[in-house]
Amino acid sequence: MPYTPPILLFNPHLETIYPSLFRKVVVPYQRERINTPDNDFLDLDWLKQNSESVAIISHGLEGNTHRTYMQGMARAFYQQGFDVLAWNYRGCSEEMNRQLRFYHSGATDDLDWVVKHASQQSYKNIYLVGFSLGGNLTLKYLGERKPIDPIKKAVVFSVPMHLSSGCKKISQPSNIIYSLRFLRSLRRKVKSKASLRTDLDIRKIDTIKTLLEFDDHFTAPLHGFTNAEDYYEKNSSLFFVEKIQTPTLIVSALNDPFLSAECYPMNLLRQHAYLQFETPGRGGHVGFAQFNQNGLYWSEQRALAFIQSA
Repeated sequence: MPYTPPILLFNPHLETIYPSLFRKVVVPYQRERINTPDNDFLDLDWLKQNSESVAIISHGLEGNTHRTYMQGMARAFYQQGFDVLAWNYRGCSEEMNRQLRFYHSGATDDLDWVVKHASQQSYKNIYLVGFSLGGNLTLKYLGERKPIDPIKKAVVFSVPMHLSSGCKKISQPSNIIYSLRFLRSLRRKVKSKASLRTDLDIRKIDTIKTLLEFDDHFTAPLHGFTNAEDYYEKNSSLFFVEKIQTPTLIVSALNDPFLSAECYPMNLLRQHAYLQFETPGRGGHVGFAQFNQNGLYWSEQRALAFIQSA
């Protein structure tokens, strides 16, 4: 099932940016708020049709359930008879979360809480889908645990499996448009949290110029890590994938502008009993656009094909 991009999308940046700016998908989510064990909350967006199977979808850095790639995947699974649970990380829905912590690339405790909540709905089959940061989160989660019934399969796209080198890659001059956008969003989020939590020190927030500095000053200490490198080392899915025992498809385009060479561990995964690693030549980062009558992107078709296969 090879991917061929539309002729108009002739470089990785166009492949990455076009779907975000120009694709329109709207699905009729029904929101549910669940409480977490530490007196915080997560906002979940559902599509339900009394299915025995549910797809749990995890978004990327500074994303949410209303991003086009999330709604496109949700619609694709719903049209095939699945229920869908798209979830917002802490601080990523319309309301800031209560606790000092936010979310991060390895916060598998929240994903586990979402999976347990879905399991209580009597689903026979649970499937996981993750994009970018959500892909790293999904792989780390699967690697930390033995096979969990009823989790049957997982599919992830555009995964920064090695966080340290991935952070350096996205901070290169050629990617300045992306890194500055993420930084602006993260700064706004931290300032918003500081208006609710006086114990959050934001005196250095406007001096931070890179994502690594942000992770050093905020992500790492807020979540119990020594510094950014400690956070990257302990949460990179690259160091968890060998332990995965759930059938899983990883798809990362070779021209992904966000991913470093370390995010393509071909030799490590070549003989893996449960992982299938695909590297289309094109696709950008969470792109894989297609112009067709059914409205599906290639990533949505690929995810469905893998999950629906015997």
